[in-house]
Amino acid sequence: MNPKLRPVHVPFSFRNGWSGMRIAILVFALAAASCGSPPAANEQAPVNVVETVPENVATAAPLPRVEPAAPGTPAGLPDDRTPVSEAPFTETSAQGAANVVQTYFALIEEKKYDQARALWGPNGPNAATFEKSFDAYTEYHAQVGAPGAMEGAAGSSYVEVPVQLYGRRSTGEAFRTRATVTMRRVNDVPGSTPAQRRWHIERIEP
Repeated sequence: MNPKLRPVHVPFSFRNGWSGMRIAILVFALAAASCGSPPAANEQAPVNVVETVPENVATAAPLPRVEPAAPGTPAGLPDDRTPVSEAPFTETSAQGAANVVQTYFALIEEKKYDQARALWGPNGPNAATFEKSFDAYTEYHAQVGAPGAMEGAAGSSYVEVPVQLYGRRSTGEAFRTRATVTMRRVNDVPGSTPAQRRWHIERIEP
């Protein structure tokens, strides 16, 4: 006898007669058949699942951070190696203008586009397209150089600040380029507002 099969004992007596015997035999046969029967159609046999990665799917390694170009190179800052000074300065000085440029690009890197655009003058970029213009980059950094001499014209002061822009485009391509940021402020003349007397970005040119 199969050790897994256990006879089912149904008590009966001869008073039940042959019909009782037939019931006992029938119950025993049903129990034996159920032990060796296959799973019902609606029962799911356990399946060992092995997860595989398709051969044509490769895990892309993260791209390295783009480093700035060296000073004196076509995309680098001037070779005087003079960064923005951290010495005390007045807000209306040339160094104050360079500080605004540094703040501007720091805001861009932090994706605070509304605050960055507020540092432009009245002829600044369109608000609807300014933020979208940076969708073409996954990295966007800047190195700000020392400002040039302050110049005046028509009641305003101007300062040019060299900047190196570098990072990575959304295509994965690294970029490095030079730019010049022209800063402007209205001189302390009667009728000028506090906002006009602060440095703002007039234009950014390659």
